[in-house]
Parts: sequence; structure tokens; C-alpha cells
Amino acid sequence: MCDTYQEITGPYNNLLDKINATREEAPEIFRLAINIGKYKELLGEYEKIKEYETRATSKKTANKRLSRVYASAEEIPIDDCSRIVMMCDCHRGDGSWGDGFSRNRNLYLAALNHYYRNDYTYIEIGDGDDLWEIHKLSDIINVHRDVFRLLAKFFAQDRLYFIFGNHDMVKKDSAYVKKNLFRYFDERKKEFIPLFKDIKCHEGLVLRYTVTGDKIFLTHGHQIDLLNYDMWKLGRFLVRYLWRPLNLFGINDPTSTAKNYRKKERVENKLTQWVIREQNMLISGHTHRPMFPEAGEPPYFNCGSSVHPDNITGIEITEGNITLIKWNVDIDHRGQLFIKRKVMAGPTKLTDYLLKERFPVKF
Repeated sequence: MCDTYQEITGPYNNLLDKINATREEAPEIFRLAINIGKYKELLGEYEKIKEYETRATSKKTANKRLSRVYASAEEIPIDDCSRIVMMCDCHRGDGSWGDGFSRNRNLYLAALNHYYRNDYTYIEIGDGDDLWEIHKLSDIINVHRDVFRLLAKFFAQDRLYFIFGNHDMVKKDSAYVKKNLFRYFDERKKEFIPLFKDIKCHEGLVLRYTVTGDKIFLTHGHQIDLLNYDMWKLGRFLVRYLWRPLNLFGINDPTSTAKNYRKKERVENKLTQWVIREQNMLISGHTHRPMFPEAGEPPYFNCGSSVHPDNITGIEITEGNITLIKWNVDIDHRGQLFIKRKVMAGPTKLTDYLLKERFPVKF
């Protein structure tokens, strides 16, 4: 069809003449061309996928997936001297118009520098790099090389852990990680630069609080969403080739949990049900909505994201306390801008959540 189109339209110099020539000489190609990208039809196909997802993904299946990840997760012992910061959904991109991380890049660097200087361990809970929209991880690294250099400093001191989410599910493949994260090709220097040699990307991690022996489960949370888990390659295709271009015209991506409030609530409800059923504390991401329960409520936490319009959020664990924080730009009394860390919730003792009798079991 492409060859035929080129042959028909070759003699013409403007789009209108090309369209008219195609309509007259190849009406079947003309019909296909003018129907590409029809939003109503595409949304109809997505609704069929979503209907299948609803039927196929039961609460029981979602619970099993999360429990499987929990059972196989590597454990990291922590105590009241540990300092940990958790962030998620950075969605680092290639610096183009679609790179939501770029507008908060300075906030992120300021926060990361603070945590590095103060001996925190940095844990990224999924979707650190947006490899649904961007084909090559090296394109992301080259644009945000200062971010990755700082992360490499954490890694050199054994203070860095990566958990993959749906948008960077390719990191599940150890061969991909070895090829793309152990080192990267610096476009300016035209040479390979060491980065995270021998790093392992996890689907989940468990923080074992040695003071009580209790465990805190960390995972992205996409396991309860069929399109973002079992069918993630289809989701990546839809985002990369369909919804990303349409976003230019103001059409929201219905596959995105972060932009679909009903889907967001459904995900949060399922994650909360897992917490209640398994009697385990959970910290996740995926929905982009920060969550910090009151003591006595089911301990489902969410780090939020680094692509909010004017701030980034995360969760800190220090001195046996857990705190929800955000970093944003503020104005001082002289009218000068500065980057500010603000406590959104907490600090609250971990033991207020880890004592299992404090939150009710409801099936």
C-alpha cells in the first residue's frame, strides 16, 4: 500500500492534490488513510479490552500475584538507625514535550542530593524510566545524565535499589539490565561509561523491621491490573503508537491508571484488600496518588510520583518513623525562589502500623 501511495502521489507537491489523487486512483487506500486515528472507534476497541480485563482479573487472581511477589522478594533488614527514602513513578523521558519528569528535574536533583548527603538509601518503586513511550533507555540516560550520575553514587555505596513497574517492565529481563544499566554509551564522549555494574532490578522488596520482626512489602502495584501486567506489551503498544500522539490534541490516555480516577480507585481498593487479607504493610506506586493512612487503618501507603504539576512526593523511614513528604518551589520573605521539603503526613511510628491487631480483617 505504501508503494502504491508513493507511486500515485509522487507527481504532486501539496497534500490536497495527493489526497484527491489517492481518492480517485486507489479508493481503498483513501478510506484506510482517512480513518486512521478515529478516536471514537479506538476508544471502542479499548473498552472491549477493558471489559475482558474486568472479567479475567478477579480479586483472587490479583491477591495471588501480589502474594507470589511478596513470597519471593529479597529482604532488607532495617532498624531505628536506618534512613530510607522511597520514590516512584518518576517516568524519566527523553527531554521531549512528552517528558513529564523534565519540569520537576531540578526538584528531584535537589531532593536526591539532600538524601545522598544525609546517608539515605534510595529505593525506586517502579516506573523510574518511561520505556513505554521511549524506545531506548540510552536516550533517557543521555538526557538526564546528571540524575544517573547521582544515582550511581548511591549505588557505589550500596544505597540504591530499583523495583520495576509496568512502564519499565523490560527491566525484568536480566539480559536487558546487563546491556542497558551496567553501562551506557555517552553520546558526547563517544564511549561507554560504567553505571550500575551487576545491579539487579526487583519486582518487589521486603523491609524487615528487626525491632519487631515485622515486614514491609514494597512493589509497584501494577500486578492487579491485567493490561499493565499480563498484557503489558499491548499496553506499551497503545501508549507508544496511539495515545502518546493523541495527547498532543488533549485526549487523555484511558490506559493510564494515573489519569483515570475510577481505575485509580479500583487499584487502590484491591491493594488495600490485599493488605487486610494478608495482614501486611504495603508501600506501592502506580496510581500517582500519595496515600498515608491513619494509625489503626489498613497500612496501604503510596509514594505518589515525580510528575505532579509542581512538586514531587515520596516516603521516608527514619528513626523508626514513617513520613510522607513533598518537594516543591516556594518563595522566601525576600521574594526569592527556593526548593523546600515539606511534611505532608507523619511522622508516625512504624509500630503503630505493624502491630497486626490494630487494623481489622474484613473479607
